Amino acid sequence: MGASTGILVWAIAAAVGLSAVLLANPGAYLAIRIGGAAVLCALGAQTLWSLRQPAVALLKMVEERKPGEGGRSLVVGLATSLGNPKAGVFAVSLLPQFVTAQGPVLASCIALGVVWAAVSGAWFCCFVWAIDKGRSQVTRPKFRRLMHVITGVTLPCLGVAVAAGA
Repeated sequence: MGASTGILVWAIAAAVGLSAVLLANPGAYLAIRIGGAAVLCALGAQTLWSLRQPAVALLKMVEERKPGEGGRSLVVGLATSLGNPKAGVFAVSLLPQFVTAQGPVLASCIALGVVWAAVSGAWFCCFVWAIDKGRSQVTRPKFRRLMHVITGVTLPCLGVAVAAGA
């Protein structure tokens, strides 16, 4: 939900011209890029840090989720999406191609952003559903540890790539 909300924010920003300003101002683009890189690196570091706990403790952390912890996931997804300036560039370059001059341009662009966010959200829901169906496999301690290592190494690499502008 957080990632889809971020996509919707980028689409609205594109609709009102804020993304165009971002593209025209290299300093603002750099700040967003560095902020996004920092979020990715922090998430990767947090994942690697969690490996200090035994695999059984990691499994218990997942099983013992408390009500209201979904809000943290929403914020992380939103921060990751908003920290991705390429989503803004995508919104600026793609959405206007599908908006006609006849009719309300702002409303049409926002509607396209809603569709983009809904499709993205639906894909994430399907992905989560598939993972849930394979839960017996992915909750094994060895597999979870391996995924923490892969994620913990990949996220900072992505952060460095984003910071470098790749």
